[in-house]
Amino acid sequence: MPLELWAGPECTVNRVGDRFHDQLPASGFAHRLDDLDRLAGLGIQRMRFPLVWERTQAERGGPCAWEWSDQRIARLQELKVAPIAGLLHHGSGPMWTNLLDPALPDLLADYAAAAAERYPHIDAWTPVNEPLTTARFSGLYGHWYPHRADDVSFVRALLNQMRGTVLAMRAIRAVHPNAKLVQTEDLGYITSSRSLKYQADFENLRRWLSFDLLTGRVTPRHGMWNYLRESGATEKELQFFIDAQCPPDIVGINSYLTSERHLDDRIHLYPEHLVGGNGRQRYADVERVRVDGNFIGSFEARLAEASERYQLPLAITEVHLGCSREEQMRWLHQAWQGAQRARAAGHDVRALTCWAAFGSFDWDSLVTLDQGHYEPALWDVRSDPPRPTALARLAWQLGHDVEPDHPVLEAPGWWQRETRLRYPASGRVQSLPLRGRPLLITGATGTLGRAFARMCELRGLPFKLLHRADMDVADAASVQAALERWNPWAVINTAGYVRVDEAEHEEPSCWRDNVVGAAILAQACALRGVRVVTFSSDLVFDGGKDAPFVESDEARPLNAYGRAKRESEVRVLRHARDALVIRTAAFFGPWDQHNFVTQALGALRRGEPWRAADDQFVSPTYVPDLVQATLDLLIDGESGIWHLANRGAASWSELAVLAADMAGLDAGLVEAVPGASLGQTAPRPRYSVLGSERGLVMPSLEEAMARYLADVPPSACPPAATIAPELLHETLEAASALP
Repeated sequence: MPLELWAGPECTVNRVGDRFHDQLPASGFAHRLDDLDRLAGLGIQRMRFPLVWERTQAERGGPCAWEWSDQRIARLQELKVAPIAGLLHHGSGPMWTNLLDPALPDLLADYAAAAAERYPHIDAWTPVNEPLTTARFSGLYGHWYPHRADDVSFVRALLNQMRGTVLAMRAIRAVHPNAKLVQTEDLGYITSSRSLKYQADFENLRRWLSFDLLTGRVTPRHGMWNYLRESGATEKELQFFIDAQCPPDIVGINSYLTSERHLDDRIHLYPEHLVGGNGRQRYADVERVRVDGNFIGSFEARLAEASERYQLPLAITEVHLGCSREEQMRWLHQAWQGAQRARAAGHDVRALTCWAAFGSFDWDSLVTLDQGHYEPALWDVRSDPPRPTALARLAWQLGHDVEPDHPVLEAPGWWQRETRLRYPASGRVQSLPLRGRPLLITGATGTLGRAFARMCELRGLPFKLLHRADMDVADAASVQAALERWNPWAVINTAGYVRVDEAEHEEPSCWRDNVVGAAILAQACALRGVRVVTFSSDLVFDGGKDAPFVESDEARPLNAYGRAKRESEVRVLRHARDALVIRTAAFFGPWDQHNFVTQALGALRRGEPWRAADDQFVSPTYVPDLVQATLDLLIDGESGIWHLANRGAASWSELAVLAADMAGLDAGLVEAVPGASLGQTAPRPRYSVLGSERGLVMPSLEEAMARYLADVPPSACPPAATIAPELLHETLEAASALP
């Protein structure tokens, strides 16, 4: 039987204080029935289905609201996708119970009985997802309700969930005798300094507790017996699990990079917030991948040890990585390869589950904050309807036994490169070199070209940053030679003429660099099957509306520069239908001193006034955000025109005031003046704010400004401006300056 592909949406309903964080409406899955069709389209055999207790039963002893589940389970039957019903997913239960409630196991069993009677055909269940992890977060670390941080609460929360699992499966099997238990748990492995081996051994044994309890292994001879007894468990409670063994039909392995930890006694190497202790010894608890010179074992190692321990069928029940797109793809691909190798070694691995199919929210804070931090996955829900990413295609290929073909998969993941290490390595450092076909980036002297090079290096994307001598985009022979020499899979063209006012008098030069060159490059790339990305401008619009311009709005440029950019768009898309054309505006960023925001803050810090236009409204764009989003769209295979600018609108004077206020400077020094008084010769639109009908993939302007200020310390402010403020407005187009 081949390895099966499963999938599921992130469905955590965790409680912090009296507030519940529900992932399903956050991602929109709660409202879109056709998401099930999207999942089925991958070719999945099973779906981890959120039949979540907190969402279904509002009152203790009250009726259950089955309408939402009825509709979706019926649709799954039509699609021939079998559900694995999950009842508690990192939850503490409805408002009227919690993980420390003695009644929780029986209450959960009652709900399980009602669910099984409602859906007697469902043959696979997960009554409680990752009970040990939930007990740690709620009872030992205090992150989630009931916010306890002691061993007694941890043990009570764990035993309640495990007893609830056993009783729930009894109730389900009273309806469906052959119902399967798919028990999931995060099995992150712990390493340590030599002096902390005892602590690592304890935690590495503790991580098995949910499975050990279900399989009746926790006897007086078990290494955790005394700990459990000392932390409040009675012999009768533990004997229950010995007598009522309920081994999983599928041992579900979850493993995350952040779950693999290293305990280090070299506390002087780490920031204070990473240092704690166990009452006996102080030590740092850090992500293993950031300090261990060895490669982490991840899924293959976890599958092997679980198979050897329990001799039961296994599945990888969550694969997700909150990272850039290519790293998400590498993680999924390597997990699939690891599962296949485990199968070849004789372990009974049944399936791999693409998790968080529609992304997840706020897991960067362990879902303790409600900040809307979104991590896309197989689909990006910032588009309506959800936009499939390159992960979706990869998952489809894996599920259909098609060899994955995306070029980014040739390179190792960040967890395999030496750049993963943030602290002095423990042990000999293992690393893999970058490999694979490169991206070509034109415009080596420009802000945007250099920014792409920085991000490609950070993200592990092989690249070549080209000067005009390496490839002149307006010279067909030069372009052909460069493509033959480097054999890229895509070209990112940041080169071009950028001087808006001078273009009025130098139109032939502007036309050559922005139109002729872009068209030659697009045509050459199309003939070789090479993707191409090029950049356009908000100045293709005339400002004739008071709402943000979207991709389908008619372009009516007012100046020579805008006319060249519009013609470039037309010709590029005519020659290369799969080209990606990015319209953007008003750059600011941490890596050059000549952008508007950096120069404005420099003047204000020196106590100098700063003049800025109050009658031209734009979409300021933080360069790192632009580069990241462009790379993701390129990898996803997106084409056509996309608008990428940080969400929000501001006049130039309002932008200066925002920067001043957030930097704690005197915004009163900003002088709002008409744009005409700043020496501009080319006509500008009054309003050229960019919106998007294809997807709001960029963060807000305020978020971007906060990160800019964090990245650029006050000491880095430039000296007195050598460029007149009126010319700084041309940085809105400063993608690159040709040498």
